[in-house]
Amino acid sequence: MPSKKEILELSPVLQKYFTREKAFDEILNLQGKIFRKHKNRRTLRFEVNGIGFFVKIHRKIGLKEILKNISSLKLPVFGAGNELEAINKLTELGIDTMKIAGFGQRGSSPLWMESFLITEELTNTISLEALTKNWKINPPSFNLKLSLIKKVAGITRTMHKSGINHRDLYICHFLLDKTIPDWEEGKNIKLYIIDLHRVQMREKTPNRWIIKDLSGLLFSAMDAGITKKDVFRFMIEYSQKPLRIILKEDPCFWNKIYSKAIALYKKEFKRFPDFLFNPKKC
Repeated sequence: MPSKKEILELSPVLQKYFTREKAFDEILNLQGKIFRKHKNRRTLRFEVNGIGFFVKIHRKIGLKEILKNISSLKLPVFGAGNELEAINKLTELGIDTMKIAGFGQRGSSPLWMESFLITEELTNTISLEALTKNWKINPPSFNLKLSLIKKVAGITRTMHKSGINHRDLYICHFLLDKTIPDWEEGKNIKLYIIDLHRVQMREKTPNRWIIKDLSGLLFSAMDAGITKKDVFRFMIEYSQKPLRIILKEDPCFWNKIYSKAIALYKKEFKRFPDFLFNPKKC
């Protein structure tokens, strides 16, 4: 049986698959296709009875790694609990995200804690990064692009207004559900937001973290065939204000986002993006 310092929650399907007394260790040692690997964290896909799952396994982080993160001004990730809370919070807000199938945590100290989070595989989806890969040379319909811009802006606005910032807000972390009829015409768009292990939740989102999210989002979309008008459409939907009011009241805010996005692009690709425009001076 799990110890008093051990939390173990599994869906009925997984309860039948894993041995109750050994489930925690069995999950920590799962094998499958690895999608991401960090020093103390790995994400992999596995199947149970033909059903796909993703598990994010967090090993002990240790004092050395924490000090390294702090010295480089990074906030360390203490286990899978944060992503669990983020999924639950986003679900409460009506934002589509991953569905939890299992969670486990053991150890009383964050330094030595081990944990995991299992989510159901989101099938028949495509990331916005993959979807927009060739949009510069083969543009989509106006309605599809507009619907996606509004949907992403709406999700982001709801998160920020609710005290949530993602910290890795890129278009690759939005998955489009391809099972929804007429999505190619821009109707009934359904987007899932994923990769929530670094999410921060507060009463109010600090401005600098909003700027980080929005600049990361713009940076990641710069090769997706976006235009100045597309950016303005996003600003209008996100701010829920007319463009003339945004440019009058918030020029410095959006200038910071644009400048930071350009800096991110130059750092990543060692050149300026093809997408450039001169925002209104503040």
